[in-house]
Amino acid sequence: MNVTSADGTTIFFEQRGDGPPVILVGGAFNDRTTTVGLAEVLAGDFTTIVYDRRGRGDSGDAPEYAVEREIEDLAALIAHVGGTASVFGHSSGAVLALEAAAAGIGIERVVAYEPPYATDEHPRGDVVDEVRAQLAAGDRDGAVATFLQVAGTPAEMVEGMKQAPVWGWFTALAHTLPYDLTICGPGARIRAENLAKITVPTLVIGGGASDETLQAGARAAAAAVPGARHETLEGQDHGVLQFPETLKDLLTGFLK
Repeated sequence: MNVTSADGTTIFFEQRGDGPPVILVGGAFNDRTTTVGLAEVLAGDFTTIVYDRRGRGDSGDAPEYAVEREIEDLAALIAHVGGTASVFGHSSGAVLALEAAAAGIGIERVVAYEPPYATDEHPRGDVVDEVRAQLAAGDRDGAVATFLQVAGTPAEMVEGMKQAPVWGWFTALAHTLPYDLTICGPGARIRAENLAKITVPTLVIGGGASDETLQAGARAAAAAVPGARHETLEGQDHGVLQFPETLKDLLTGFLK
């Protein structure tokens, strides 16, 4: 199914289940297929929406990118399900979910799993211009490697990934990496003035098995949102979408 965003871009989505609507937002290297497992886990209690963010899968795109356009994409999906919905976001999708909640587009509750914010103790470089230049030169491998390294992936692990089938998935979505970097902002620093505008119930989750950089970013995000709740999901890391059952109890308890 499709909705049309405010700028005319077509956004493709799938809908499952029955109950209060929940929209699932993936992060970098994600399309709707990476959130389907969680959608199926939640579909017994909720109407779940998974979608291809613009530039991915079966959705369209526009010549110029802005975070506001992705917020409008979410608004179009929320309008489709009746004007209000809860939103779950993972990684940069969590940052998008928080920014959308701050924009006041009809989000009832928001869950952010490990928004990859930098902190004073764990700074992050700003590589969006470098990644754009690599993509403009046709170097999709270089763009992916640059993104992964600034995200904290060791260089030797990146080299190993290049030999694995997943690398083809990464490079196929490389053109959307500037979108995720733009969403996270310069140096991935928290835009505290935006998060302070959020007035809806907010849950920020960190994985107990994640490195301290990601856990610190989750704690910082929770501290920036008035009244937000922070939880640690023990035994899980940034790859939690591969184990969606582990999120069921926490999300069902918060979103119902």
